[in-house]
Amino acid sequence: MKRIAIIGGGTAGVAAAYELASSRRHHGGEIKVTLFEASSRLGGIVETIREGGFVIEGGPDGWVTEKPWARELAVELGLEDELLPSSDEGRRTYVLVDGVLKPVPDGMRMMVPTDLAALDATTLFSDTARAAFHDEVNRAEELKAAAPDHDESVAAFVERHFGNEVLVKIGAPLLSGVLGGDVSKLSVRAVMAPFVAMEREHGSLIEALRAKVGSGKKSSIFTSLRSGLGTLIDRMVAAIPPTWVRLGTKVTALERDKSGWQISFSVSHGPTETEHFDTVLLATPVHVASELLTPLDAEIKPLMPEEASSAVVVGFGFEDGKQITLPPGFGFLVPPGSAENTLLMACTFMHQKYAGRIPKGGCLLRAFFGGHAAERLMRCGNDEIAAVARLELARILGPLPEPRVTVVRRLPLSLPQYAVGHLERMAELERRIDTIGNLVLLGNGYRGVGLPDLIRDSRNAARALTTQTVQ
Repeated sequence: MKRIAIIGGGTAGVAAAYELASSRRHHGGEIKVTLFEASSRLGGIVETIREGGFVIEGGPDGWVTEKPWARELAVELGLEDELLPSSDEGRRTYVLVDGVLKPVPDGMRMMVPTDLAALDATTLFSDTARAAFHDEVNRAEELKAAAPDHDESVAAFVERHFGNEVLVKIGAPLLSGVLGGDVSKLSVRAVMAPFVAMEREHGSLIEALRAKVGSGKKSSIFTSLRSGLGTLIDRMVAAIPPTWVRLGTKVTALERDKSGWQISFSVSHGPTETEHFDTVLLATPVHVASELLTPLDAEIKPLMPEEASSAVVVGFGFEDGKQITLPPGFGFLVPPGSAENTLLMACTFMHQKYAGRIPKGGCLLRAFFGGHAAERLMRCGNDEIAAVARLELARILGPLPEPRVTVVRRLPLSLPQYAVGHLERMAELERRIDTIGNLVLLGNGYRGVGLPDLIRDSRNAARALTTQTVQ
């Protein structure tokens, strides 16, 4: 019987355990799995709080629809009726500029417009920036010829196409909102691969997107679940044998031997114990994985993402939404490092992004803090964090009533930064991991940060293990 250890019970670890449990049911009992999780619950940053008729996400609120793997899993788990598309008929995002929420023009994908007429009508960009957008189409051949053979930063890529104003007003806020990162450091090939491919084929990103938008069926940008993303975790956990799961159990060391792995762990700060396993799926946060692997190979540490950003999320559920004046749309972004007098990174108008998130007549806002602001706030108590968030939102949206429900969540080091050269480092990291043998790295530090990416990677890794066992 093959013994498999999964270290880390976030989305990646749970998805791997679920897939192994499903495979065991189909192929018999050739495997024994232990899922180690240091905290008292499974799911990592995915958590849904349901209170007073509000559905509030503590972490991500959905996934990008065009990546199919989360949807496929949801359907497999019997959640097809739960699938909830974002309300794209009212989709609009704002950017805070000079204290005013200015709408991003219709037809934008990231920082690339598909509707130049809508772009010309916007007050978000100056005449110079609008001219740069128009000029990008005329520079198609030049941009195609100048596309570098090497990786570059997101900032360099966006500036080459559209200039600095577009980078500052929309490129940086969007990427910071998703990845919490510094666009001058983020790898464009790792975080914007489709756009790099567009540049190679068309030169002009605008022309490439116009061609894409003109073909194919339109679907919602985002998808969630009616009862919240926590249901996805709950359904997977329900399919995992309870005897596989060890909560409150921290893995402290990994040691490779001829027959497999010795794993050292402690339960609730108790004495260290050890157990032997044939294979390890390491699904911890990157900084934990780095600590565990460095004693095995000192060259691994510099290959792992060196930085990870933290976030603080504050959800407010208001019973009387009429007391709050919101513009139509999904929410607003704040350009990082801007002169705006706010600590906020972004705010989502959750009841306008997804249906069914509030009791009748209510309003649901989620405030996001990142970078240095998040690191400072994480040292504060929940009441203080909530007070700061409410004050920051009121400065932008106007006075806010007393919330019916308040949820505060700290997400420390939750977003690894894919710095320039990330793909090359990952290739070398995979080579070293293969040399160690019987070890797989899972999680958001390597091949994608979204739920679909984590689910795809984890299920593929588990399938590969069970295929080997059956053979």
